[in-house]
Amino acid sequence: MLVAPLIKWYKKLRILNKRIQMFRTKLSDSIKDAMKSGEKDRLSVLRLMSSAIKQKDIDARPTGKGDITDEQIMQLFQTMIKQRRESISMYEKGNRPDLAAKEHAEIVVIESFLPQQMTDEEIDLVVSEAIQESSAAALKDMGAVMGILKDKYTGKMDFGKASGIIKRHLS
Repeated sequence: MLVAPLIKWYKKLRILNKRIQMFRTKLSDSIKDAMKSGEKDRLSVLRLMSSAIKQKDIDARPTGKGDITDEQIMQLFQTMIKQRRESISMYEKGNRPDLAAKEHAEIVVIESFLPQQMTDEEIDLVVSEAIQESSAAALKDMGAVMGILKDKYTGKMDFGKASGIIKRHLS
């Protein structure tokens, strides 16, 4: 009687491991391709992405959770993109278009690993649905709406844009 739930748990674990391995394999294959084709800038970004994943894996070990999931990897890449966008605005203010262009090129490489991003209209629509689902009525309920969106659309949505749209709807 204990065997059936154990088998079900084992199958879920195998599926999760395959998903993690497939994503990591894609990144590893991209690194190899960049090395073979001599794309130094792309290779640098891919290695940075791989290093960030490995660091998150190491950080997760004390909690006993093992390697990070695809969703966590997507959040990590979203964070990396956000950091680069902030750098671009700072470089443009500092009259450094060369460095801004480099950051933009890094964003393009990172985004190639993420699913198709939602448009502003799609974000507006799902924000409205999340507001209704959470019964949010004021700005103080923004956290509940963001929680719903993060559960459903991690990696597919720019949460900075979503935040502004939520504020507009709840004001």
